[in-house]
Amino acid sequence: MPASGAVTRNTLRQQIADALRDEVLAGRLLPGEEFTVKHIAEQYGVSATPVREALVDLSAQGLLDSDQHRGFHVHQFTVADFRAMVEARSLIADGIFRRIAVTPIGRVRSETLVSVRRRAEEAGRAAKGGDLDILIGYDLRFWRELAALVANQYICDFLHRLRVQAWVFSVPFLRADGACRDWLWSGHEQLVDAITLGDTEAARTVVEGCDAHALAWADRLEPEQPEPGRPRK
Repeated sequence: MPASGAVTRNTLRQQIADALRDEVLAGRLLPGEEFTVKHIAEQYGVSATPVREALVDLSAQGLLDSDQHRGFHVHQFTVADFRAMVEARSLIADGIFRRIAVTPIGRVRSETLVSVRRRAEEAGRAAKGGDLDILIGYDLRFWRELAALVANQYICDFLHRLRVQAWVFSVPFLRADGACRDWLWSGHEQLVDAITLGDTEAARTVVEGCDAHALAWADRLEPEQPEPGRPRK
């Protein structure tokens, strides 16, 4: 049936997009690395159509760039891009806190935060252990679930996109840094505690500390330092 086929194709499209996003986040597809629809279709053993759709989706999310004659390549973010991402999410967080100041959310029921706290615990543990592979997944889910408690879906989606892009930029640098563990933020549980108690100022302090931590790490990256990744062909 046509409807069933559409669902199957859309599901496959999403699965391919998710798999490729994970490859980029894991640093297995590096900034500037090129590939074609044909190459990805052969790699996953699927037809070209869902692959092309998945790659277009990832391009719309800012993770890939397309070239009409050379296929696609992983977008190469700069230190300036990263700082702009942090600034953007900081401004949005400030707006959220301003709204909360007018309409307080009060104490959040503990059962509402069970999943968020679980993500926080796992993310914090991975950060302290320097385990990037585990940290990234839990960190992204943590912030997305947390944002959903205080912001509308459009804001949640935008913040999630910024965090994915920030990780895409950060991963190659962090994997090459022997002191990586020292620069992984691990204040997730502190933020959950503040929100559970309805302590807006404490929550704001934790979020601002997270952004300051990210900017301090960016300051360590020398302006002349080449962006990690494989040269384009």
